Amino acid sequence: MPKSLLRLSLLLIATTCAGAASAQTLEEMAGQMILVGFAGDDVDDVSVAALREEIAGGHLGGVMYLRSNVKSLTAVEEMNAAFRAASPDLPPFISLDQEGGSVERLTRAVGFEEIPNAATVAARNSPEGAEAIYGTLAQRLAALGFNVNFGPVADINLNPDNQIIARYGRAFATDAETVIAYDTAFIRAHEAAGLLTSLKHFPGHGSSTADSHEGFVDITGTWQESELEPYRELIGEGYDEFVMVGHLYHADYSGGVEGLPSSLSPQWITGVLREELGFDGVVISDDLEMGAIRQHFTLRETVTQAVRAGMDVLLFSNTAEPRASLADEIREILVAEAQADPAFAARIEESYGRIVALKARIR
Repeated sequence: MPKSLLRLSLLLIATTCAGAASAQTLEEMAGQMILVGFAGDDVDDVSVAALREEIAGGHLGGVMYLRSNVKSLTAVEEMNAAFRAASPDLPPFISLDQEGGSVERLTRAVGFEEIPNAATVAARNSPEGAEAIYGTLAQRLAALGFNVNFGPVADINLNPDNQIIARYGRAFATDAETVIAYDTAFIRAHEAAGLLTSLKHFPGHGSSTADSHEGFVDITGTWQESELEPYRELIGEGYDEFVMVGHLYHADYSGGVEGLPSSLSPQWITGVLREELGFDGVVISDDLEMGAIRQHFTLRETVTQAVRAGMDVLLFSNTAEPRASLADEIREILVAEAQADPAFAARIEESYGRIVALKARIR
């Protein structure tokens, strides 16, 4: 069966099952939309055991590693095996940012072979050479039990003074064509190793003049239409895994709401990404604890507005105010809103269907 038909079948099955949901099933569907960072760096840690219980109960969709979770490669492998064993039929997303350069969670300090940043890889290698580099990286990640690497960066390096993309060499190039070629190499290499990938940071962070980790980022005067080209081309060629949406404000795509970032914007997610570009994979947020979000929106506002805008997976690093209860708090908000609003419940069911279809590809 062609991949597109298989994926559609899985989506229809998941959505049909969700339609007959009980309150408990609603909690499970909502739980699959949550991906969190966590405390602990050993399989025997109390916090890690608690995560395993949440995953086993269907109340958590996945976890994200930060450097603080990595004390050794052996410990990482043991934790990942435990996370996977907690829910073998619907595996959790076990994710990290391992772009290369300064953006990496696994480092030489724990015996992991580091690779250069995207700009250096592109400058020194053909796309074929880059695919070999990323292939080795992806195989090593898969061997440790990861199934999602948040990359490749689809941003175009349009602002050489950019604090978060250009400064760290995270973009492959200053033009869309080259970015597309190296993004393709990254994706193919990871797919060959059985890892899912995520294009980021939609709708384009390369022209921005500020860092959304720190606070509000207005791209109204800097963003260019060309920044959509990597997404348009790759989605047009069939890419349907993750797209990560950044926290970027553009006045023309905010529905008239001052300060509404792309991660909470129906115009960007449903209008541009879904309808204009035709993306039918899983939309995931950038960290919803970045300053651009937490300085302007409450947790409830963040969760409900993101889902209404079309977000499927809510990513929280759990670093702003670290607590073991964060996933429970998010799920309670989702369930309460769904019980009060059938349209919101339908959005949860829709996201659940996409998530289940994508998880069906995890080896």
